[in-house]
Amino acid sequence: MRVLLADDDRVTRRLLEFYLHKWGYETIVCASGGEAWKALDTDNCPQLAVIDWMMPELTGVEICRRVRDAQNRPYVYIILLTSKGGKEDVIQGLDAGADDYIVKPFDPNELNVRVRAGTRIIQLQNDLQSALDVSEFRASHDLLTGLKNRGAVLAELTAELARSHREKKPVGVIIADVDHFKRVNDQFGHLAGDAVLREVAGRLGSSLRAYDSLGRYGGEEFLIVVPNSDVETTTQTAERLRSKFQDNPLVTSEGEFNITLSFGVAGAYGMAEKTDDIIRRADEALYRAKEGGRNRVETASIH
Repeated sequence: MRVLLADDDRVTRRLLEFYLHKWGYETIVCASGGEAWKALDTDNCPQLAVIDWMMPELTGVEICRRVRDAQNRPYVYIILLTSKGGKEDVIQGLDAGADDYIVKPFDPNELNVRVRAGTRIIQLQNDLQSALDVSEFRASHDLLTGLKNRGAVLAELTAELARSHREKKPVGVIIADVDHFKRVNDQFGHLAGDAVLREVAGRLGSSLRAYDSLGRYGGEEFLIVVPNSDVETTTQTAERLRSKFQDNPLVTSEGEFNITLSFGVAGAYGMAEKTDDIIRRADEALYRAKEGGRNRVETASIH
């Protein structure tokens, strides 16, 4: 773990650095409060800091306050190093945001114990954050393909329809369906079917703009939201996506598969439109594509 050391006294800095290196920590050493704040005012800052109370430019207490006021940053565990051992001084430091304190001249054993305690707390915090991130990802993503799940991509569509109405800009919707997908499962098994869906998701995703939204709508269907795109342009996008699969076999861990997709396209033009309505029109267009022989794009009538 990286530890930031900040003290304007050269001897103290060297002692701190010596012991922390001895215990296996990587150190970032600062000689002033200004240097310390610059090192902490980054997204990739050390998560544990040993900071002297009295320093040029910024005091340790001022740094504590700035760190706690910073938004959307990883938590930094701060040990305040001070010659002030009075109860009021300790309260002031902790109230400013310090997590712990050590009185100068410091005892190496006490420093070791307090730094280890901070390390455990930071590790626990990181583990909890990782678990939360995984939970949030699972709540909004399809675990097979890694794409947004049905609820998440529909929420994206709802938001885009509201923005379309507010800004009077078009938005396109595409529903894509893997043709004859049941045959893949029946002939080659569900592992092959899963591999096909993963590769279809990857090929679709790599062919879209960064601000388009792609999600697994259900089964072998995918929903694509195309902002700032009228029906004609969205249809061209769907045709381009269709061509990415025709005569281009999917190479998967379960073998090669010749797969085609059918597409249904619909669009909104700045008028208030419900999510269910535009989905229904795109789905009807997809049905016509299936009925018309598959491996084709059909467009809903202008609403």
